[in-house]
Amino acid sequence: MSVTTRVDLAILGIRGGTSVSRPAGAGPSADGHLVLDGASVAVPLNDASPYWLDGDRLMRDGFVVEDAEVAPVRRPRFYDLATADGTSYEMLARLHGRDVLATTVVQTCIRYDAAERCRFCAIEASLEAGSTVAVKRPYDLAEVAEAAVRLDGVRQMVMTTGTSAGRDRGATHLARCVRAVKARVPDLPIQVQCEPPGDLVTITELREAGADAIGIHVESLDDDVRRRWMPGKSRVPLTEYRAAWAEAVRVFGRNQVSTYLLVGLGEDPDELVAGARELIAMGVYPFVVPFRPLAGTLASADGATAPDAAVLEDVTRRVARDLVAAGMTSDGQSAGCAACGACSTLKQQGA
Repeated sequence: MSVTTRVDLAILGIRGGTSVSRPAGAGPSADGHLVLDGASVAVPLNDASPYWLDGDRLMRDGFVVEDAEVAPVRRPRFYDLATADGTSYEMLARLHGRDVLATTVVQTCIRYDAAERCRFCAIEASLEAGSTVAVKRPYDLAEVAEAAVRLDGVRQMVMTTGTSAGRDRGATHLARCVRAVKARVPDLPIQVQCEPPGDLVTITELREAGADAIGIHVESLDDDVRRRWMPGKSRVPLTEYRAAWAEAVRVFGRNQVSTYLLVGLGEDPDELVAGARELIAMGVYPFVVPFRPLAGTLASADGATAPDAAVLEDVTRRVARDLVAAGMTSDGQSAGCAACGACSTLKQQGA
């Protein structure tokens, strides 16, 4: 499939449902999960999209699109199981793509009131809907991970968290959860995701707990954009992010640290690419993803729209070239969003 068509899909999505989807949560997009030409892909579910599935073919305007081979990710078998107290495994962790287990270990955030909230985030929406639990217990996640590996061939796990009021900003519970899962499934690679912890020694504690990779997500390197889109989180200065990235690279290694960069928040494309270049030089993988309005977010209520496809394609192509030139590709990531690559078009371009 051409990069242009893949970018189009990333923004316009497909009509109709998929067996596995993520309707709400902490991230910047709601998606249905597909396998496209053998690779995991996450695309918006959009009733107005010109694209739809006809069996294993992708269609647009009544024609087959580039003869791409496509299939929905099947519903995993571990979703049918429950813990001893009756909690569905699906409420504790979700399948992302075809082989990634993902969980938000604490489904609340100190920044979630309207004045502080990241405008693209709906971390507490799934909690309010009753589709998850507020705090995941480490031994429950270990149970789910074992079943997901055994029954559905899960190959990696992502653990993120809402931000807590403590200096660790939620990382301590992440470490507990990693330790429990590694005790049960020692060979399952795990990426943890959190804000820069107030005490950088916490990064070593996450590594010692068994985490293989870490995501410290900034979303934008433009302070004006950060204040507009992430009013609470923007008060964590970029100097703290840079210190945390540097320490994480020291502890986890080059290309085992990543951060989201969202296209479509109003940041100048050339400055975004320059920022990505700075991250690559540090050994941090800039995971470039289009912003897409998520139901239940402030951005959606405001009528925010996805970025222009030409801008997304241009930015992604340039960042992909820089990653390849630096020898930092998703295939070198142990676990996490960049290793999966489903929400971006970087992986399709060899990055």
